[in-house]
Amino acid sequence: MKLKATTLLACLPLLAAMPAAAGEIAFEGNSKPACEITPAKSTGLNKIYVLYDTQGVGMSYKPAREGNTVVWTKWTAGAAYGQELPQVKVLQDGTSYLAQVEPNCGYTLQEGDSYTYVWVMNYADYRLRLEGIAPDGEGDCSTATLKVEGSGPEMTYYTITGVRKSLDRDMKLSYSTLVCNSDTTAYESCDTTETEENFKSTLVVPAPLCNTTFTLTGDRFLDYWGESQSVTSDLYTTQAIACTTRARQEARNNDNERTSDTEGVLGGSAPATITFSAIVTDAVNFKEWQEATDADFNNIILQLSDLETTQTFTEAGTYYWRFTCSNGNGTCDATSSTYTVNIGESELLVPNFFSPGSTEGVNDVWKVSYKSIVKFHCWIFNSWGTQVCELKDPGQGWDGKYKGKLVDPGVYYYVIQAEGSDGHKYKKSGDINILRYKKNNGTGTGTTTGE
Repeated sequence: MKLKATTLLACLPLLAAMPAAAGEIAFEGNSKPACEITPAKSTGLNKIYVLYDTQGVGMSYKPAREGNTVVWTKWTAGAAYGQELPQVKVLQDGTSYLAQVEPNCGYTLQEGDSYTYVWVMNYADYRLRLEGIAPDGEGDCSTATLKVEGSGPEMTYYTITGVRKSLDRDMKLSYSTLVCNSDTTAYESCDTTETEENFKSTLVVPAPLCNTTFTLTGDRFLDYWGESQSVTSDLYTTQAIACTTRARQEARNNDNERTSDTEGVLGGSAPATITFSAIVTDAVNFKEWQEATDADFNNIILQLSDLETTQTFTEAGTYYWRFTCSNGNGTCDATSSTYTVNIGESELLVPNFFSPGSTEGVNDVWKVSYKSIVKFHCWIFNSWGTQVCELKDPGQGWDGKYKGKLVDPGVYYYVIQAEGSDGHKYKKSGDINILRYKKNNGTGTGTTTGE
């Protein structure tokens, strides 16, 4: 069987393709097609040919121009040390022919001023044999070690300057692990593949996060010839663990509350309600959220064995939270990053005028300005002592109405009793001046002034 080099491009190239050779190289007598590889330009080689078995295989070179003489030299440790091959014959069509190719060596084909450099390899001398694969012990928290039974010598070749290289067998080790899905906030099974360039009796890979089997297949040459081998291990029981956590603070859209000025910072104005949640991998047995008064967690004041907990912070200060977990025998553990919650000291400022019924959204609601007020009660009275409004949340405000109608302009009075996150107690009272609004919309008793 005679195959031209231009038809033998099924194997993956090692690096970017080089310009085609000046003439055509072909092999005959081989039971399976040659696997053609384009190596890195730095090797100086135009091609590497991997033959299933070189026994009884001939190699030919058809010159780029008819009538050109081709000089063959053979070398192993650099093209400069090549020896001319006198046994090369010239056929009637001008093709140079070597009846028996010599394996695992380089060839220089000189056609006038043009040089073609190739390396021919006999795969039979490097044949991969996979007989079994098994975990070596239980593994550890970060890696899994596998023992591989079989053989596969390094597939070595030389550049034209005599630098020793090896071909990549492109073997695949496949297994399952867990990855965190940020959309579903859960760990999900994921098929993983590690690539091995050469046969190794011991393989070390990142520890899978779930029980799995390991399957080793290869190599790319056997795969090209339809003879890929595969071995699978027994079930591997993982010891490795991982956790993913997050903290979400309940938002309050109170325009009169002064919260934290730093985006992403937890806490700010009390009461601050924060939900801490964690997801863990299969081997996790012990799990715990911890709260401490110091960043080093020397003084832990709360421990919760739940994956999720919601906490409301009402006292000023700094609090530190983290999640920790471990496997059943305690050999592997994981700890989240630390969440810092800063609750600021309280503030309470009271305005003394507003103008309900005028421009909507502009000073038309009376509200206190506050931070970290955890208890609040406010009463508002008119000049005759009638209570016209009661507020029990600092985020609430008075729209200037009593029994659904806008009150008359004038002076009203407030009484406030409140308490801050820092324990400070507030007792405030004073005037609220309602300014005359610009028009009567029929819902109040005020008069139009044109002011």
